[in-house]
Amino acid sequence: MGVVAVTPLGELIIAKTRQVPDFPTPGVTFKDLTPLFADAAGLAAVTDGLAEAAHGADLVAGLDARGFLLAAAVATRLDLGVLAVRKGGKLPPPVHRESYRLEYGTAALEIPAEGITLLGRRVVIVDDVLATGGTVAAARRLLERCGATVQAAAVVLELAALDGRRAISPVPVHSLCLA
Repeated sequence: MGVVAVTPLGELIIAKTRQVPDFPTPGVTFKDLTPLFADAAGLAAVTDGLAEAAHGADLVAGLDARGFLLAAAVATRLDLGVLAVRKGGKLPPPVHRESYRLEYGTAALEIPAEGITLLGRRVVIVDDVLATGGTVAAARRLLERCGATVQAAAVVLELAALDGRRAISPVPVHSLCLA
């Protein structure tokens, strides 16, 4: 599928994205945003774009692992706190856990069950790439089960052909670039 970069920010994202063919499996082209994040102007532009989608939130939730970088930058820009939504097994107990299916098996996301109050908080989920939507959907279920309202998901790059928006619906998705 071709790339749709209709804005200067979208063009910057595409220009700074490294394409890695046949990773993690043959036939898949991995979109590596590391060069974009390593570029000061690129990181600032992406942070500004994602921050626009997070206005009105009380908390920014970043998904393990690249989403941590972005969520922290957005939270700092908006003077909000950040919550790291971790892969299963990375946090000490007690945790809230949400398991979900992947194309090749299952995975889990976790957040601390103590020390953070989510009840009634408006949260925006931030990640780098939206593909099938399974991870963002699992994060949404986890946060909502803990009493938060997920007001939006914000991503740098959306792989539109994989229709990840459907898995997250009805939560709005804000993408800085479609590919």
